[in-house]
Amino acid sequence: MSSRRDHIVLMISIFIMFSMVKGQPQVPCYFIFGDSIVDNGNNNNLITTAKANYFPYGIDFPNGPQNGRFTNGRNKADFIAELIGFNSSIPPHATARCNEILRGVNYGSGVAGIRDETGIRWGDRISMNRQLLNHQDTILRINSILRNITATRSLLNKCLYTVDMGNNDYLNNYLDSRFYLSSRMYTPDRFATILVQQFEGQLRRLHSYGARKVAVSNIGLLGCLPEETRTYGRNASGCVDFINNYVQLFNQKLKVSIDNLNTNLPNARFIISNQTSISTGGPPIGFTVFDSPCCIISNTTAKGQCSNNGQTPCSNRNQYVFFDNFHPTEAANRAIATRSYTALLPTDSYPTDIKGLVQT
Repeated sequence: MSSRRDHIVLMISIFIMFSMVKGQPQVPCYFIFGDSIVDNGNNNNLITTAKANYFPYGIDFPNGPQNGRFTNGRNKADFIAELIGFNSSIPPHATARCNEILRGVNYGSGVAGIRDETGIRWGDRISMNRQLLNHQDTILRINSILRNITATRSLLNKCLYTVDMGNNDYLNNYLDSRFYLSSRMYTPDRFATILVQQFEGQLRRLHSYGARKVAVSNIGLLGCLPEETRTYGRNASGCVDFINNYVQLFNQKLKVSIDNLNTNLPNARFIISNQTSISTGGPPIGFTVFDSPCCIISNTTAKGQCSNNGQTPCSNRNQYVFFDNFHPTEAANRAIATRSYTALLPTDSYPTDIKGLVQT
């Protein structure tokens, strides 16, 4: 009975939260860095199989599949933008025009990683380093609009930045030994150390460009993704334990890195959105299918993605956690974004949540 009560309370809280975000945004702009979890069309025109501008992706999105999101509707970044008060999604870098960049840009790219070679077997993608270069270009464009370097820097200092990187450095690099050398060159602990060191350098660059309020997502339970359990089989936990153990090494080192950034960089406010806690703790908020995709999976080149043969996905999409073998449904994205914005459990965020970050 208590779990049902918790479920009702959480659903009411989510409704109230999304009802109260009308009006002025809590920050003047929102910049999004990441992979397919937040990509909203940047991969559409790249030569890559890692794109989602075809049916059934976008089946529940207002303008359909051409939006390029790797889900049935809105993604995590869309919901965070709404929660911090924006009345529409942040535009992708590929199509952002004129003054609309003043409210932020989405640089997310499917199969992108911290490492430049990550995801290369699928074609072009915009790595974290390239996304930082794109952000430099955006800053120059903002400065040309405002015509004042001080005003540009002041604006950037007040914005929210979210970073969702690292998933593909395991899924489409370390765990794919047929195409990448990393697992033969490094132990899991050494790879996690090198990856976090590179990531910290990228976050330092972001800070040097003016970012002060930065929410970094750590890596979730990749061993529980349908694609990984299908490939490796399940342990008693229901997931692939060795993959989750690799990820835990990264997450432990990332927490130390975030502390270093906050201690050593002026006015830095970096936080971690803990994807493991967010995906496992608390009531299930209506989900009934946790380990199977909603769409029919492609058996050709788009590994783990929905087939592009026009097949209709499941009708009860709000009950599924996964839309394809890698990506959450819109309902799951809403739940993830909500708990990233306002932590339900103390373990959901460190040292504060996005709500605390933008309000300071």
